[in-house]
Amino acid sequence: MVAPKAKKARLKQLWLLFAQAVTVGCAAALVWKTFFPAPEPSPAPNPPKAEDPLEKDLALLAMSGDYSNAVSIAAPSVVNIFTRKTVRMSRADELGVDWNQDPELHLKALGSGVIVSSSGDILTNYHVVDGIRSIFVALSDGRTYEATLRGNDVETDLALLQVKAKDLPAIRIGDSSELRVGQTVLAIGNPFDVGQTVTSGIISALGRHGFGLNNYEDFIQTDAAINQGNSGGALVNLRGELIGINSAIFSPDHVEGFVGIGFAIPSSIVSTVLPAMMAGQTVERGYIGLVPRQLSQELAQDLSLRVRSGVMVKQVIPNSPAAKADIRSFDVILEVNGQPIARANRLLQIIARLKPGTDVEVKILRGNRTLSKHVVASQRPHGSLEKEAIIPSPAEEEGDFEERSR
Repeated sequence: MVAPKAKKARLKQLWLLFAQAVTVGCAAALVWKTFFPAPEPSPAPNPPKAEDPLEKDLALLAMSGDYSNAVSIAAPSVVNIFTRKTVRMSRADELGVDWNQDPELHLKALGSGVIVSSSGDILTNYHVVDGIRSIFVALSDGRTYEATLRGNDVETDLALLQVKAKDLPAIRIGDSSELRVGQTVLAIGNPFDVGQTVTSGIISALGRHGFGLNNYEDFIQTDAAINQGNSGGALVNLRGELIGINSAIFSPDHVEGFVGIGFAIPSSIVSTVLPAMMAGQTVERGYIGLVPRQLSQELAQDLSLRVRSGVMVKQVIPNSPAAKADIRSFDVILEVNGQPIARANRLLQIIARLKPGTDVEVKILRGNRTLSKHVVASQRPHGSLEKEAIIPSPAEEEGDFEERSR
């Protein structure tokens, strides 16, 4: 039997041992947590986005070659543009009929157009309606309206017509900046006045320029068949959205038909021009006063430049902001406000977006020296010469040419 004092001492000793063990355990746990922290729990995965049934259906239809959904969405928004006049019959007496009392109505197809607002605004190419006094529009459902020219922008070859109608099927405008070469597209218009026609193809190239068809070229190239009468019509994606206005074709000399190279003005340009035209305003653009030329590798070698591509100044317009900033012919433009410049058409678009009075830093290569020039942009004057210099291609020298598809 253990004595009470001995028992009490034994219990005290066990308590001390327990307390020390707990203390050592806590310390060890603290050290372990400090030097070997537990991994952060991985975040719960984001729930998968609900798939849009329309997108799924369109993708399946595209794989099967069925584009009817896209056509049913876009086709009602594409119109035929024509003119008409009365013709007096000169042989009325010989025929024994007074044709002058009932003159013949002569119709002439001009091109195509796209409804962009339900209240009657119709977008087309400027070259389709240029110089035409009596303009009429035929909708896909057969209704016809007389149209007035509401606005135009010659620099981009776009024009806006208006008809007195309501609740028209306006097209959805897509984002051409998202396009990729190889995507399927559809061209809708009225070629050769045979009636509304749909053709399919792919995007063959993006950013085509240097043809001299307008001053702000950034064409979508497609092999969807585009012929005379398609000008002003719609180039659409498989969601039925407008991604371009069909405008021109490339044909070998003496060949009038389509050979697989068509051009459309992208919706990115349409979106910058359309609001001003719909508001009845003139499209305002920035201006610095130079004529850019796309720099080829051969020209760069001939000039002993250390760059092999880019944009060279072919001409500086006298008394322009560029002239006042001491920018010279043969300077190579490297950057504008820190943005690298590789293509002449992109340079012109950047300049066009400048507000008059904006101070612009232009980095140039002059000989072997890199210089920075500060240019104060002004408003682009009417009929400005600030546009890309046209360099004939070997194909053009052999007789090939670009023609508009009106």
